Amino acid sequence: MNDPLVLLGLHTTLFELLAFVLSVTTVALNIRQNHWAWLFAIVSSAAYCVVFFNSRLYGDAGLQLVFIVVSVWGWYSWLHGASAISSNTTAATTNSRERRMLAVSTLDARGWLLAGVGWALGYLVLSWFLRTYTNTDVPHTDAFLTAGSLVGQVLLSRKKLENWHAWIIVDVLYVGLYVYKGLLLTGVLYALFVAMAVAGLVAWRRTLPAAGSAAP
Repeated sequence: MNDPLVLLGLHTTLFELLAFVLSVTTVALNIRQNHWAWLFAIVSSAAYCVVFFNSRLYGDAGLQLVFIVVSVWGWYSWLHGASAISSNTTAATTNSRERRMLAVSTLDARGWLLAGVGWALGYLVLSWFLRTYTNTDVPHTDAFLTAGSLVGQVLLSRKKLENWHAWIIVDVLYVGLYVYKGLLLTGVLYALFVAMAVAGLVAWRRTLPAAGSAAP
């Protein structure tokens, strides 16, 4: 699975190709708010863990393991995360499962602050760890993008619109990192992710309630 091959002029491996296809499927399902996206996220994260470890991107490799855990939580959250507030709704024409499913919402000022602080603290801790305990040649870039990806994944798990803002920033920078590391197919994937994140932002914004959508 890790044997090199050439696809459309790009040097890659079967593992990277498999992770590519699964990741595109994941984001496409996320845009449609389909909860099966989390299953594809778990499998694609496992595949990319191997790809990144072999490329000495240890922050990204470890991130994939965290993604697997967060994906399980996100899957449950999307299906049942609104059950606590369903009793306050008057959805007489919807079934109980629809009332329980989490709806898209936006961050309030406190949420923005927590997301920013979390990203900064994550960068500082991961940067120190990667510089101290690994032989990566891109500790600061790896740490910054790993921390940002964690923030984006948590926001995605709670169906916060701003998760797409985080992914757009992270994915743009990841393109350059993966090209630098020789993961050209993954670089192409993340360029595609930028376009898909913009599409996701537009699609999710259309589903927001007209008012009162902000939540911490």
